[in-house]
Amino acid sequence: MNTASQHDPRARPARLTVGVVGAGRVGPTLAAALGLAGHRPVAVSGVSDASRERAAALLPGVPLVEPAEVLRRAELVLLTVPDDALPGLVRGLAETGAVRPGQLLAHTSGRFGARVLAPAQREGALPLALHPAMTFTGTPVDVRRLAGCSFGVTAPDGLRLAAEALVIEMGGEPEWIAEERRPLYHAALALGANHLVTLVAQAMEVLRAAGVEAPDRMLGPLLGAALDNTLRSGDAALTGPVARGDAGTVAAHIEELRAHAPQVAAGYVAMARATADRALAGGRLRPEHAEALLGVLADGTARTEGDAR
Repeated sequence: MNTASQHDPRARPARLTVGVVGAGRVGPTLAAALGLAGHRPVAVSGVSDASRERAAALLPGVPLVEPAEVLRRAELVLLTVPDDALPGLVRGLAETGAVRPGQLLAHTSGRFGARVLAPAQREGALPLALHPAMTFTGTPVDVRRLAGCSFGVTAPDGLRLAAEALVIEMGGEPEWIAEERRPLYHAALALGANHLVTLVAQAMEVLRAAGVEAPDRMLGPLLGAALDNTLRSGDAALTGPVARGDAGTVAAHIEELRAHAPQVAAGYVAMARATADRALAGGRLRPEHAEALLGVLADGTARTEGDAR
């Protein structure tokens, strides 16, 4: 993060009119945060009933209009559509003459940098990639969650201060990501956040199968401690049967999962194998224990794949 920009008066954008194209969970939240910073949301586009409800809740009184009209009214436009839809949207807006010279055009895709906005940039737009590293609910609580949230920022050098200043005004912390590293950056976030949801949901599912009435209450303290320890210590925080090389325990886990939660078994084996590899490479899993453990995991993989066939 370049904290110097926080104290540079040139980095503070003028008060801007703000528009949102794509009233999903992200766009209205960011526009609401910019509104709290003194900017003025003036237009939003949304198609589904859910998107219109979100816009009404987070941006009360802001009119719902077509995307081209959003660009006509706003000096800063947030393009908050799904990643795969972004290139086509940008091309369409540029080809129809909706883009105005000097207009700030910011997308929130994690995958893309500023280059995806090239068609609009050729029409005079100023391109910014501002991706909040946060999961959103589409409710007002999201605005508070932006406090201290890291944003992956990519922009031409001449717009770097403006991009970082906008993030700071939303309460976030700008983190500069090189254009060519955006897909890798986004993969890391998906690995950590999206896959975490799947892992926790599966763990709760298996606990219910084991007779636990409140799996969320059981997992909360355990997962909170594990996350905190890992963020502080990395692989050194690893505990459990894989790190200890308890091949018999892992084999029993796999058999129980295949019997009572077969939809979870393949994921358990894959994560156990990845855990074993890291524990072995880091010296936490002794080589004499690793052979039997890896054999169990290889057998578990083969049997799980056989079930799938």
